[in-house]
Amino acid sequence: MSTPPPSRYTREQLSVLLRVLRSDVGLSTAEAAKRAGFSQSKLSKIETGALLLSYKDGDALCRVYGASAEQREELLDLLRVLHEDVESARVILHRGAHRKQREIARIEAETTHYRDLQVAYVSGLLQTADYIRRMASTAMSAPDRDRHVAARLERQLVLGNTDKRFSFVMSEGALRWMAGPPLLMAAQVDHIIEVSHRPNVDLGVIPWGREIPPGLMPGHEVHIYDDRMVIVGILTATATIQDPRDVEMYLSQFEAVRAVALADDLARQRLDQISAEYRSLG
Repeated sequence: MSTPPPSRYTREQLSVLLRVLRSDVGLSTAEAAKRAGFSQSKLSKIETGALLLSYKDGDALCRVYGASAEQREELLDLLRVLHEDVESARVILHRGAHRKQREIARIEAETTHYRDLQVAYVSGLLQTADYIRRMASTAMSAPDRDRHVAARLERQLVLGNTDKRFSFVMSEGALRWMAGPPLLMAAQVDHIIEVSHRPNVDLGVIPWGREIPPGLMPGHEVHIYDDRMVIVGILTATATIQDPRDVEMYLSQFEAVRAVALADDLARQRLDQISAEYRSLG
């Protein structure tokens, strides 16, 4: 007999908890849903596990049911398991890396303020075609690599939407890693300078010798979409984080690190120096 996946047990636990909370206050699904601000059919689907509860609706139901701090914490823990997603890099490559880029583009299209923290390489929305190609996985076929580059460049069109705000912070180390020949890197740095002049773009560069506040040293790339979602990447996987508590931690880290970065003209001056050094090598 096959074993049900862990997510099935978690959904069942969540369904039981929601029914118990509603039963304890003696509310019908119709009345509970009305007070929470959505339909009875939606709550019924949530309670049976047919529809995944969002963090926002979870907070609303906790208020309606007068849930204790312990009950709310239990509910959030269950939602964290169900909402957070870790996608293997092998799976991404098998499906086609360009499809992942288009998925991220849809998320960016729904985002008002995008924040990006990089410690190892240039932020994706700021990469040139040559840099993208050099950074692409060697496991890709040539056609897949071409589609990947095209999809990444297409994502960058979102920078033209002045209703959106983009905040980039990169360590100087991310700009010093040579993904290609010196002139390729010089062109990449020049491109960052050019994009940084856009009115909806904020740029920060953490220079050599700049001390980072205790406990805030970034260990990996971080992409933050408003205050609702964080995507982090490691060598073998990409993780999507939506728990408000965790998102808030990443937001706090980003703002603290940005506070010690060179900004605007000072950042561009440092980039000019880096570009000039690359050109001297070329």
